[in-house]
Amino acid sequence: MSIATDELYSTLGSDPDLGPMVDLYVDEMPERINTMIRCLETGDWQGLRRAAHYLRGAGCYGFDTITPEASRLVAVLHDESDQAAIRRSVHRLVDLCSRIRGGSGDGF
Repeated sequence: MSIATDELYSTLGSDPDLGPMVDLYVDEMPERINTMIRCLETGDWQGLRRAAHYLRGAGCYGFDTITPEASRLVAVLHDESDQAAIRRSVHRLVDLCSRIRGGSGDGF
C-alpha cells in the first residue's frame, strides 16, 4: 500500500471568517492523531470510536476527504474482533489527518 504525501488544504482555508477556525482545527489535529494511536495501541475501541465520530465532522472545516475515511473506521469498529481491519483503517485515517494544513495552499 502506498501512502500519499500530498498536503491537504481546507476548501474553507481562504475564507476570512472561517479560516481562523480551520487553523484551530489543524492545530488540534496532532493531539487527535495521538489519541487515535493511543486508543489503537491499548485496544480502547470506545475511545477510538469517539475520535472517529469527531473526525467525521472534518467536512465542516473543509476537509471533505477525511469524512468518508472516518466513517469507514466507525463502520469497521462495529466488529471489534477484526483488529487487522481496524488497524488498517486507523492508519489510513491518521495518514490523511497528518497531511492537513491551515490556509488555502495557494501561497497567498
